[in-house]
Amino acid sequence: MLIKKEVAEIKKELEESSKPLFFFHDDPDGVCSFLQLYRYVREGHGIIVKTTPNVDEKFLRKVEEYHPDKIFIVDLAMVEQEFIDKAKTKIIWIDHHEPLKRHGNIKYYNPRIKHPKSNIPVSYLCHQIVNDDLWIAMTGCIGDWYWPDFADKFKKEYPKLIAKPIDDPEVALFTTELGNLVRIFSFVLKGKTRDVMKCIKVLTRINDPHEILNQESSAGKFIYKRFEKINKEYQKLLDYAIEEHRLVDDLLIYTYVHRKISFTSDLANELLHRYPNKIILIAREKSGEMRMSLRSKGVKLPPILKKALKGVEGYGGGHEYACGANVVKMDFDKFVENLRKQL
Repeated sequence: MLIKKEVAEIKKELEESSKPLFFFHDDPDGVCSFLQLYRYVREGHGIIVKTTPNVDEKFLRKVEEYHPDKIFIVDLAMVEQEFIDKAKTKIIWIDHHEPLKRHGNIKYYNPRIKHPKSNIPVSYLCHQIVNDDLWIAMTGCIGDWYWPDFADKFKKEYPKLIAKPIDDPEVALFTTELGNLVRIFSFVLKGKTRDVMKCIKVLTRINDPHEILNQESSAGKFIYKRFEKINKEYQKLLDYAIEEHRLVDDLLIYTYVHRKISFTSDLANELLHRYPNKIILIAREKSGEMRMSLRSKGVKLPPILKKALKGVEGYGGGHEYACGANVVKMDFDKFVENLRKQL
């Protein structure tokens, strides 16, 4: 977690910014991090980073268009040095992926710099900073499979969303109303960027999770309707994955051809819950590539993934038990073979 000095520094940067620009990852942890910071200052503009968690030169156009006085980057594993150099704006980067070294007009906050084995979601770190919007922070943490120390406080404030005996993020994710909320957040981030940002704008105005779950406000109804539409497509694909997956030793593989919306991460999480003793590989074929999500409960994936990528055209990385990877379609079988050898 962040130390008191870091919390104070980031809070000061937020409070002294009149026109912040926020970049955030397109998952529940990323959007919940953004929502907490934005709702604290009630100023600024958000940019969702889709496909790959990397802020590079193509985002300089957004900086030039908006002319921010500060840039805040949350839950994004990579920020290119060229972006930092050319943005010519102070950058505050809060992350929890593999630490990187960057220089220039940037302040980098990552608990893993001092504690390499820690994996605290950025939504937790942002809650340390703003100390508000408990339900948003909890949604982000559970979405990242993390049980925060403010969970008991959340249970008291929202007893209908999670049963008291539960103290495991996976159980909460797949058996509670809080888990449904996480899925809603995840699914409204899918699709065209224009539609996604419309949903995020609506989320900035919602003050209680029951507005969404019980459709108690026009904003909540808007979000829930969007979720229902996407969830129908997901449920069909989940049924296919359960019926058609193949087992290769301890590796469970399911591949599907490009659809308008990617569900690789969501499918990987749910199949890991259903098949906890397997290593899950979900691959989506698109534009000549196999875009993958990998999950495990006991096997650390990054070192295995690194070796499996040798001799194939592709890249990948991520957390200890949750990774993403892209390889060209013609190299996919070789990648799977390499992965099996490592396992």
